[in-house]
Amino acid sequence: MKKSKLRERILMELENLISLSCKNAQRSKKYEQLHIALLKKYYNATEVSIDYHRHRIEMDIVMDDKVYNPKEVNTYLPTLHTNLLFHNLKKFLRSCIEKDDRSIGFYAQLLNSFTPQESKYSLA
Repeated sequence: MKKSKLRERILMELENLISLSCKNAQRSKKYEQLHIALLKKYYNATEVSIDYHRHRIEMDIVMDDKVYNPKEVNTYLPTLHTNLLFHNLKKFLRSCIEKDDRSIGFYAQLLNSFTPQESKYSLA
């Protein structure tokens, strides 16, 4: 029961943070990093760039995780270069939120980086 409420709270806070970050006309670097982190997580992507004025997201999506070995320098990863268009960034980023346990932990870490108080979203 306690874990369920924490999960709901994390998801709600993440959606609030996305709303706040998309409202701001003068986007800070930290909000841009939030957007990129969400896209990298959802799409398993590398090299993400967002053109806020043209409503485009360019990224390289990793096609096969089996080739990746963290103990070696990866000179070649099969990727697919993608150029996505979005109409509403807030809706687009909210659609990238996943509700599995691994994702919730990732979102809790993201939220902790935006809330300098003691760890509010500790899953321990």
